Amino acid sequence: MGEAIAFYTLAALILAFGVLVITARSTVHSILFLVANFIFVAALYVLLGAQFLAVIQVVVYAGGIVVLYLFVVMLVNLKRPPEAHHDRRRRTGLGLAFGLVVLAEFVAIAVYKLVQPGSMPPGPPMSPDNVQLVGRVLYTEYLVPFEVASMLLLVAMIGAIVLARREL
Repeated sequence: MGEAIAFYTLAALILAFGVLVITARSTVHSILFLVANFIFVAALYVLLGAQFLAVIQVVVYAGGIVVLYLFVVMLVNLKRPPEAHHDRRRRTGLGLAFGLVVLAEFVAIAVYKLVQPGSMPPGPPMSPDNVQLVGRVLYTEYLVPFEVASMLLLVAMIGAIVLARREL
């Protein structure tokens, strides 16, 4: 009974902070609400018995990703109204085409996974405490989503550098 109350309380807090992230007027406050949201998700992982995932949640997301967001917020001039600056070099059609190509790749990966269900032999049962098994599954079965996430982070860092350099 106590675990159910803790679960529903954490779920309500996660949803509440998620709403606060997208409704906050200040970008910095939005990022702070996002940190709180990540910490409550980590608490939910602890409640579910996945301590390793909770630590990774705090270190990677609440530590690294949020610092990246804060750098972007600090480097970009937020005082300028939206669309006040019109760049003739902007290639909206090219960006849309690249976005559609990435969407098509995601759809192709999903279709491939549905047609080819698990080509790997079943391994030993997963344990939240066994970091070696988590790493093996991450770099074999979930390699494509892992690489997509790393590419998105790389593009975000390059974009922040380009935006900061343009202002200097």
